[in-house]
Amino acid sequence: MYEPKPIDTSEIVLSEELLELTEKIAENVHDVWAVGRISEGWTYGDGKDVDKKTTPLLVPYEELPEREKEYDRNTAFETLKLVVSLGYKIEKI
Repeated sequence: MYEPKPIDTSEIVLSEELLELTEKIAENVHDVWAVGRISEGWTYGDGKDVDKKTTPLLVPYEELPEREKEYDRNTAFETLKLVVSLGYKIEKI
């Protein structure tokens, strides 16, 4: 049985600069997801229908429901914390 074991990043505190980056990464995560879905033949629809390949989430990031934005933000946030916890330094040049 699969038991997920993500690396513990609970002690990692991100700088304000990296926290601001989180939103940009979240938007990009959504766009990458959308490009993938579109390339698989998915289109916008009022509801998700796997057989018809429609989803209401094929909209620009700013039009997503807040719960969907939070999912993308969490992915970005936890990824940044993981990178920092592994000893990498992220800096804007």
